[in-house]
Amino acid sequence: MAPHRPMPDDADRLAAYYADFAARWAHGTSPLYEDWAAGIAADPEMLERVRMLPPRLHQANLLFAAARWAGAPEVPYPRWREWLTARWDAVVTGAAARATQTNEVGRCATLLPVLSRIEGPIALLEVGTAAGLCLLPDRYSYRYTSPAGSHDLHPDDGPADVVLECRVDDPADVPVRMPQVTWRAGIDVSPIDVADPEAVAWLATLVWPGPDHDARVARLTGAASLAAPDPPRIVRGDLLEATAPTAATAPEDATLVLFHSAVLLYLDAAARAAFRRLALSLGERLGRPVRWVSNESLGTHPDVDAQVPRGTDTSHRLVQSVDGIATALAGQHGAVYETAPFSR
Repeated sequence: MAPHRPMPDDADRLAAYYADFAARWAHGTSPLYEDWAAGIAADPEMLERVRMLPPRLHQANLLFAAARWAGAPEVPYPRWREWLTARWDAVVTGAAARATQTNEVGRCATLLPVLSRIEGPIALLEVGTAAGLCLLPDRYSYRYTSPAGSHDLHPDDGPADVVLECRVDDPADVPVRMPQVTWRAGIDVSPIDVADPEAVAWLATLVWPGPDHDARVARLTGAASLAAPDPPRIVRGDLLEATAPTAATAPEDATLVLFHSAVLLYLDAAARAAFRRLALSLGERLGRPVRWVSNESLGTHPDVDAQVPRGTDTSHRLVQSVDGIATALAGQHGAVYETAPFSR
C-alpha cells in the first residue's frame, strides 16, 4: 500500500494532499505521477471532480492506477487530463471496484534486520497482507550494502530468483542469518490470489511508473511466481476483528511477530488507536511472546512520531517501530534501512 492516506472532502485540503503527494512522495522517484498530482492540485475543476467522489477514491495512487488500468496514456498532465475527462466514469467505476493493495516485496529487506535477531522459531502474522508476498522473507535472496561493504544472504536451500537489495547505514544491522519461520498467515479485507494473473497484473499496475520502479514490477512478478505453488494462508477479514483469533492459531512454541507496512494510514484515528492497543496487549491476551513490527508513514502513530528526532527527513521513508518504540527509517519500497536518526 502507498504511504499516504485519503483526504477529507474539503477542496483546500484535497489540493494540499495532491501537492504533498507530488512534492514529498512522487518527486525524484516517479516524474509522471509528480506531474499528474501537481496538475490536479492546481486544477480547481479536476479537484472538484475528485472531491465529489467517495473519500476512499481520493487516493492519488488508486485514481492514477485505475486510469492506467483503463488504458490512460503516460503523457504530461494537460493531455492526460483530456483523456481522463473523456473517460471519467469508466475510471471511477474501475477505481471503485479495486483497492490500493501494493504488495511491495522489497519491504522484506527492512523487516529482516528485526526478524533475524529473534531466536528460535517465528510465526508471522501480517495485517493488510494483499497477496501475502511479504510473508515469505525466508524465500528471497538479499544483498545488503553498508559502509563495511556488501553482504549477500540466501535461503537455506540456495540463492533465490528474487534478490532484494537494501542500503543500510550501520553495518551492525546487516542480517547474517535467515529467520526460522515455521508458520505464516495474513489478514486482508480483500485477499489477492497470487495465482490469478489478472489480480497480479493489477498489483503491477499499482506500481508507480518511472525508471526507479521498473525493478519493482520484476520483483513483484518474480515473487508471485515463487509464491504460487505454496502460497501463505490469508484470512479475509477486518484487522481489528480478525487479528486476535488468527493469532491464537499460531503454534505456541514460536515467537509470534505481528507486522504491517503502510496499512494503518488507511484507517481513521480511532481505529489506528484501537489497533495499537490490540497490538501492544496481544501477548498478554494470548499468554505468549509477541513482537509488533510497524512500518508506517509519519502521521500514523502520534506516539511513534514523537520519537522521531526533529528535522529528520522522512521523505520516501516509513518509520519502523518495534513494540511501539521507533527504531529505524525504512525505505517505502525497501531499498533503505537507517537507524542513525535513533542512535543519537
